[in-house]
Amino acid sequence: MPIPPVRPPADPPTATALKLFVVLNRALAAIQAHARIDIEAHELTEGEFAILEALYHKGPLLLGDLQRRILVSSGGTTFLVDRLEKRGLVERQLCPSDRRARYAVLTPEGTALIGRIFPAHADAIRRAMSGLGLADQRAAIALLKTLGTEAEALPIEEL
Repeated sequence: MPIPPVRPPADPPTATALKLFVVLNRALAAIQAHARIDIEAHELTEGEFAILEALYHKGPLLLGDLQRRILVSSGGTTFLVDRLEKRGLVERQLCPSDRRARYAVLTPEGTALIGRIFPAHADAIRRAMSGLGLADQRAAIALLKTLGTEAEALPIEEL
């Protein structure tokens, strides 16, 4: 005998939160598909591109700061920087105030690559976001910042 489906929660706050969660994830997946195609066309992974883009816009970053900026684990950041270093796109430099710390820095080749490919990437993202007008995009930014900040402030409950 088949098991009957379980009905989703009927209370409006839970049902709405679940619907928003699904809609956010589907929207993100659709937009990321556009970004991924553009990134892979340059033989980069999303993580490698994130590092190049962060260093391009922020300048040299301590590896720990870079890790927090691109939302990759410490080991993942080390792995990605190693790969970019082998390709001659990034180098590590000593931190003058802390011998244990290292900066990630774009090489001239890395700067040239990201400088050449970033405009088309930005255009791909703009196109993917064009389903909302500028005012709606700004409103979404404000709402999602609030959502993220509030979620981050909540203690995470383990089951």
